[in-house]
Amino acid sequence: MKIGVRVKLLLLLIILIALASGIYAYGIRNNRYIELSYRDFLNHIDEDLVDEVEFNNRAKLKGKLRDGQYFITDNPRTENFKEHLLLYNVNVIEGDNRAIVGQAAGIALILFGIGALAYILNRNSPKQAEKEMAIMSKVDAEGTTSRRITFDDVAGNEEAKDSLKELIDFIGDPEKYNRYGARLPRGVLLYGPPGTGKTLLAKALAGEANVPFYAVSGSDFIQVYAGLGASRIRELFKRAKDSGKSVIFIDEIDALGKKRNASGGSGGSEEADRTLNALLTEMSGFKGNEGIIVMAATNRMDTLDEALLRPGRFDRQIEISLPDVNARLAILELHSKNKPVSRKVDLKNIALETIYFSGAQLENLMNESAMLAARQRADNITMKHINQAYFTVLVGEEKKDRRSITSEDKRITAYHEAGHALVAKKICKDNRVTKVSIIPSTKGMGGFSLNIPPDRMYQTKKDIMNNIMIALGGRAAEELVLGMDNITTGASSDLQKATEMVLSMIGNYGMDDEIGLMNYNVALNSNLDTGTLLMERAKKFLDKLYVETKEVLQCNKEYLDAIAAKLLVEESLSEEELNRILLD
Repeated sequence: MKIGVRVKLLLLLIILIALASGIYAYGIRNNRYIELSYRDFLNHIDEDLVDEVEFNNRAKLKGKLRDGQYFITDNPRTENFKEHLLLYNVNVIEGDNRAIVGQAAGIALILFGIGALAYILNRNSPKQAEKEMAIMSKVDAEGTTSRRITFDDVAGNEEAKDSLKELIDFIGDPEKYNRYGARLPRGVLLYGPPGTGKTLLAKALAGEANVPFYAVSGSDFIQVYAGLGASRIRELFKRAKDSGKSVIFIDEIDALGKKRNASGGSGGSEEADRTLNALLTEMSGFKGNEGIIVMAATNRMDTLDEALLRPGRFDRQIEISLPDVNARLAILELHSKNKPVSRKVDLKNIALETIYFSGAQLENLMNESAMLAARQRADNITMKHINQAYFTVLVGEEKKDRRSITSEDKRITAYHEAGHALVAKKICKDNRVTKVSIIPSTKGMGGFSLNIPPDRMYQTKKDIMNNIMIALGGRAAEELVLGMDNITTGASSDLQKATEMVLSMIGNYGMDDEIGLMNYNVALNSNLDTGTLLMERAKKFLDKLYVETKEVLQCNKEYLDAIAAKLLVEESLSEEELNRILLD
């Protein structure tokens, strides 16, 4: 019997007992007795008003009148009293017998409930529990070799693919490495931002090696039942070993592999510790080179326990980063193969404009474009569809109902977005502002200014300070045009971004002369009181950069007014239109 069925039966039993008890209590509550004197009792007998009497040897008698009213009176305890009652057509009931029967029924009900409860609980005997654990420990992973994915299906990530390709030879011919006494890596950890293709690379490795692929998630092993997570780990590795050569892939491994603290406990519970220990044991328990590779993926490598990262466990750690412009072009070409894309579509230009896009976002971009084209029954996917999908992915769909937006709200939004765009164009010559809009979106944005920085590997201190000033440009424009008393809540997300950037700059990257090279994340994790100094320096930086931002806008006030005025008429401006205004 399944656990859910037993729980339902238990609840049903509890409800029945409660219902029976309620009915019994309701009956007692409504059977209220009135006190009759013995003389009135005799008069009621003479008038044939008494229906029944509970006859007993107690000091009081209970009975019921013919109108249904219950009463209580004195018991005369005479020898011929019972005969007297019978002569007047009164039903005589042996009260003690009724009480005994009632008590017996109550005891029987309780015994029945206890027996039923014991039966239900007995179903959860050790053998039954073991059987259920064996059933539940079956991991939902398929070791199938159908519909193979290869490295040809993975665009970009060339360095990661090169690192993985030699593992294909290891899986196919492990004996070659045994002859040289080489111990091949037991585990490969792929880490990086979400959507960069970590799962796809693991599938491609199994596809290239033509071996079964066992894919699970770290959350599959986090269970409330003692020992079940560890049992699932053992079951997974057993199935992989039974298949021979194979690839085991654990996605989001940080769910089960979090760091354990110095006292021996992990961030979770004893059950989490058992599950992690089972994984460590299984990874250390391979006998020789069996042709089994354990792969895992995470975007939070800093949270993983050190025991997972040591040699003999996840020997290799490969970063899967966001694609550069060439990789983005390759990904766009890959996801355009089976789509009717117009020849006029410039994928190279799209790759340039999609900086910081992950592979998953690029796939979503092309999919949204295809859906838009299909909805409009177009012959091909054009740049119009791609541009619309691009802004949908970034800021959401355009809001259709704008009746609640007043002309003053539009004016505030126009100056706010013009402030962002103007600061970006004036202080970052290499940045592109591809679109400025005051059209509200379904994601809650009143408008947006799309600023695209150059594709670089690193950010300089000057780059970060410029980005902070761009983020502050909207609020600075509001204050400059509307006055300090009329600034709005529209800059809340901008201020959040600016604060995050300045805290990272001085607390993580060591870019402040006074703070120095100390990393505040390490200091905070060491329970050192460093927050006051960090906050003071962050506030000083933000105040200084905000003053500089207002100066940039003040010096270019005529351009700010011109951009805002054009936005109020057109609602959105392209990069060419913005450049035209700034050249006038």
